[in-house]
Amino acid sequence: MGERLKDKVVFVTGAGSIGPGWGNGKAAAVAFAREGAKVFALDLNEAAVAETAGIIREEGGTVETAVCDVSKADQVEAAVAQAMEAFGRIDVLHNNVGIIDPGNPEQLSEEQWDRLMAINVKSIYLTCRHILPIMTRQGGGSIVNISSIASTHSLGYSCISYSASKGAVNAFSRDIALNYGPKGIRCNTILPGLMNTPLIHKGNVTEVYGSTEAMVKQRDALVPLGHMGDAWDVAWASVFLASDEAKFITGIELVVDGGITLKVK
Repeated sequence: MGERLKDKVVFVTGAGSIGPGWGNGKAAAVAFAREGAKVFALDLNEAAVAETAGIIREEGGTVETAVCDVSKADQVEAAVAQAMEAFGRIDVLHNNVGIIDPGNPEQLSEEQWDRLMAINVKSIYLTCRHILPIMTRQGGGSIVNISSIASTHSLGYSCISYSASKGAVNAFSRDIALNYGPKGIRCNTILPGLMNTPLIHKGNVTEVYGSTEAMVKQRDALVPLGHMGDAWDVAWASVFLASDEAKFITGIELVVDGGITLKVK
């Protein structure tokens, strides 16, 4: 076990994996715990967040969980209250929840648009709304929001709602960094590139490519390093930004993409 986050309490949304293997939130929660943090893990899927918690406890870490739809204000408020009851403070907020709906404005329904924006953007507003006052009273804290290179670059197919939502995450994060910096609160954003996680296998991204095998092959070939990244690449970047090693870093958009944005315009 490391000590980079010793005695810190980390609030992690989307801490369960959508399918077998390691999703970004699951890996991040475990990585935080491995660095000494006490983790409060949320997910909409009770079994998924229980699996993450089981790994942390088996490794000797400390974790509490909650089942929560982070697009719902009352559920987020209740989860934050539960975290404070369990640990008495929140030092790090890690916003990891996100979905993707490929399609252009003609193809996406209004319901799809609203649902994606609620999950990808409103959830971050809600967690910040309830956790920023806590961090302010404590004299500081760190927020790490997961965005995407889709906020700045084309993925090669239309996913307009996803790209727009992640652009909103970037802008939201910069505003928090600027206006809460004087209160000792840092806010940074991670922009993952093409990542080989359960989300792309279980989600509807596969439909764009025709098959899982074709998807993996084509996405690997796009990356200068020769392969997609994985959840641990995002998790360890998150640990760094959450830790005191990054105490003078705020308002950045850290690209974790194997170099793909060097050639994708």
